[in-house]
Amino acid sequence: MSKKLVIATRNAGKIVEFRRILDAISEGAIELIGIEQFPELVDVEEIGSTFEENALLKARYTASMTGLPAISDDSGLCIDALGGAPGIYSARWAGKHGNDKENLAKVLDQLKEVGDENRGAHFICVAALVMPDGREKVAEGRFEGTILHRAIGDQGFGYDPIFLPRGMSISSAQLSAEEKDAVSHRGKSLRAIAPHVIEMLGGLR
Repeated sequence: MSKKLVIATRNAGKIVEFRRILDAISEGAIELIGIEQFPELVDVEEIGSTFEENALLKARYTASMTGLPAISDDSGLCIDALGGAPGIYSARWAGKHGNDKENLAKVLDQLKEVGDENRGAHFICVAALVMPDGREKVAEGRFEGTILHRAIGDQGFGYDPIFLPRGMSISSAQLSAEEKDAVSHRGKSLRAIAPHVIEMLGGLR
């Protein structure tokens, strides 16, 4: 069984986290391949109504096109005061996909009249593993916290600068890579799916 695994995302921040977390879990035994090595692949339209549906859409397409095992995720920020929004629309909340600065600005503006006691939020990440033979596994991770009144910190990506993790006094964008991996939604989902990755790729030896 091939030990190759395609990371089905073009998000640079996600790619860094995927490689860091999966390399540590697999002890470097799995060759992680970026989709930039497959120029024929197109961006998958995220038409699902849930994080799981969107994660599976991307992983299924990548596995079918490359003939290799593929792992993807869909993740987002769910804010209590906004009824769970931006949710699956997190990456394009301000209109243009992946514009972190405008997404942050829109959320902060929407919450400008909301007091600290009502700024609860959580990140969700659903990781999906799809094998070329059709086998699939999914795993979910959550990261609880609140929304700050301004962006703080320059680590991480996405909404990290405005997210205060529960029980911490610094934003997610002020955490080191190791600290973030230990508590984040993506770290939790990838650690949960890792045993299935290892098993379905035939072990680490």
